[in-house]
Amino acid sequence: MAGEALPSAGTKSWLYHPVFPEHWERRTLYSLAQWVNGLAFRDIQFSPTGKPVIKIAEIKGGISGQTKFTEQVFDESVHVRAGDLLFSWSGQPETSIDVFWWRGSDGWLNQHSFRVTPVGGVDPTFFYYLLRYLKPSFVGIARNKQTTGLGHVTKRDLENIEAAYPPLPEQRAIAHVLGTLDDKIELNRRMNETLEAMARAIFKSWFVDFDPVRAKSEGRDPGLPKKIADLFPNCFEDSESGEIPWGWRVRGLAQVTAQITKGTTPTETDVCNAPASDAQINYLRVNAIAEDGSILYDKLTSIPETVHNGVLKRSILRANDVVYTIAGTIGRVGAVEDDLLPANTNQAVAIIRPKPGLIPPGFLVLTMRQQAFQEELHSNIVHAVQANLSLGMISRANAVFPSLDSLEKIFKPIEDLLRKASANRRECHTLAALRDAVLPKLISGELRVKDVERVVEERV
Repeated sequence: MAGEALPSAGTKSWLYHPVFPEHWERRTLYSLAQWVNGLAFRDIQFSPTGKPVIKIAEIKGGISGQTKFTEQVFDESVHVRAGDLLFSWSGQPETSIDVFWWRGSDGWLNQHSFRVTPVGGVDPTFFYYLLRYLKPSFVGIARNKQTTGLGHVTKRDLENIEAAYPPLPEQRAIAHVLGTLDDKIELNRRMNETLEAMARAIFKSWFVDFDPVRAKSEGRDPGLPKKIADLFPNCFEDSESGEIPWGWRVRGLAQVTAQITKGTTPTETDVCNAPASDAQINYLRVNAIAEDGSILYDKLTSIPETVHNGVLKRSILRANDVVYTIAGTIGRVGAVEDDLLPANTNQAVAIIRPKPGLIPPGFLVLTMRQQAFQEELHSNIVHAVQANLSLGMISRANAVFPSLDSLEKIFKPIEDLLRKASANRRECHTLAALRDAVLPKLISGELRVKDVERVVEERV
């Protein structure tokens, strides 16, 4: 394969000269693919409909309410389709500079990202993992140029980074073993979309729209198994929140929780004075809680154990705690699961601890995601330096609860769906950790494919 000249010896620091097996072919990274930068769009080009403009935010988080659209047509080289390989080369080094498969709808690529097409002789999936392997180099290069929080990896950097690749059969073997892990992670993710959509739909029908009660009150079959249908009353009564099922009650969160508090932010002195030998504890910030409530493990930071057990003792998280973001980005809600622990959180996150055996954590999570509940809370947001919501407002927020002696039984079918989704998330976390452990060892030559295949087969 023809390629550009490798960088001179003077530029071969670890950033530009990573470790590869001796028998692999050496080339500059830039010569192994076509790198097409996105466009600098102007406001006049945006419209309410059309194809999405794919910025780094979309590459990382998908299409959202903040996404811009355009009806205009641009060069085919920046037309992005599902399955395209994208490399974001500018931004905060640790969180923005990375490589991704695009899994969304067709769109147009914004500047600060390359659409990457490997050349002949280089397997695209292998190349994706090669770029993942080189991420420490990208981050280090960008950090060396970082100004005002931003760094970048330029075309010149790509020309100076030495890369390597084995023969195609070995490329495909590496791609297969790593891709098997990622495929299982993606399958679990899609399964969870279905499970969680079902849980939300059933919850809304039963606990917001009261469909089973409405059907029974009108003499209709609610369409549920008898043992579940019998748990719902057959008439309504008036309440301060309007018509609700007979025997159910409007309760404030303070009435059904053991504690409502918020996290603690340690001082720089607290952290710096911790012993160097301290273990590191997961530290949850707002940006590590996704819109769907899942925990983004790659966005967790850490704190020393003595700080966790000392000045942050008040905000130690427990399994089944519900976390709710109350500053900056308000309204993200999720449940704390065992694989996150031990963990702590900062003052932008409220900790809502259900009374054990009284309120299922999933019931609180789904209640707090409901539009009416969110609107009630958000009407009380205080806008200071940044938007924030007080613990008192959360404590007084109301929701409709079935009789507490029947809640667990009624909620069980939904809880079963949530438990399956939780198990899938735990498996994804385990598989991702395995992938991240073996990837650099495969690309550097420390492990061969045959060393990893059996472990992967046992896990997937």
